Amino acid sequence: MNYLPDMRQPSRSSSVVQQHIALAQNVAERISQSVSQVIIGKRNEVRLAVLGLLSRGHILIEDIPGVGKTMLAKALAKTVGCTFSRIQFTPDMLPSDITGVSLFNQKTREFEFRAGPIMAQIVLADEINRATPKTQAALLEAMEEKQITVDGVTYPIGDPFMILATQNPIEYEGTFPLPEAQLDRFLIRIQLGYPTPSEELTVLSAQQYEHPLANLNQVVSLQELQAAQMAIREIYVAEEIKRYIVDLGNASRQHADVYLGSSPRGSLALFRTAQARAAMAGREYVIPDDVKALAEVTLAHRIIVGPAARIKDITSRTIVQDLLNSVPVPGASAR
Repeated sequence: MNYLPDMRQPSRSSSVVQQHIALAQNVAERISQSVSQVIIGKRNEVRLAVLGLLSRGHILIEDIPGVGKTMLAKALAKTVGCTFSRIQFTPDMLPSDITGVSLFNQKTREFEFRAGPIMAQIVLADEINRATPKTQAALLEAMEEKQITVDGVTYPIGDPFMILATQNPIEYEGTFPLPEAQLDRFLIRIQLGYPTPSEELTVLSAQQYEHPLANLNQVVSLQELQAAQMAIREIYVAEEIKRYIVDLGNASRQHADVYLGSSPRGSLALFRTAQARAAMAGREYVIPDDVKALAEVTLAHRIIVGPAARIKDITSRTIVQDLLNSVPVPGASAR
């Protein structure tokens, strides 16, 4: 007879864990409700942004102009008790405009470090693809190692640290595509899309007198956010689920239409976000549906489609869907 494998960790004292998960779920719900006052009709995208925040990852918000990319990032930052800075990327920007510079103090006769906008807990990198590759590279160390190095001196960045980057995928003039090394450092990629006509009417009414962002308040403290982020790590992931995540990553590297598949960092991103999704649902364990729901947003931007496949209009998203249809899901097993 076939049975569904048990995804829950057996014989584990879970009373404390349940309290931690309840805290994480409550924090996620409060942030989601607050941000949804500004971003109308995009409940799933807002929850994905909150999921990225709880997973301690960076988020790439990619869509056409005017759909609320920057507003989502600003609203998310305003609801949590973190330091915030915004970087408006331009073609003439230099790496030192991001990281900071060392200036000579005439009085002390010593060099002093003047921190750049990257030295904040939540950083909005607006129109990130308008900066040159040299300037974009200034983010690589910060995104992966949560530190920057200026003139041979390394400066740690405060915890938590998150970059919310926006870019317009339609306009190519005056832009520089993000290199694969930087794309791989983003935990998830979100697309907002157009609102429905009824949602757009709600937006018009909401902004008749003032922008809803002006009335948005902080809803969680820094301590609550950090506790929720720590609680995510306590979510149990069965060996079958881990194998499923690894199999999806390996399948992306062997797919006939793929030039470069997902990296091990992509598997780790899928692993961590699946934990966060389980916590936001109030579960202590990950199920296959968590992995399937997050495979596209965590893996698609890491996959480079081959030239022949691009001619056939095959995208990385369709490849991820193909992987989900072909890789066996942990399910019924004989005991």
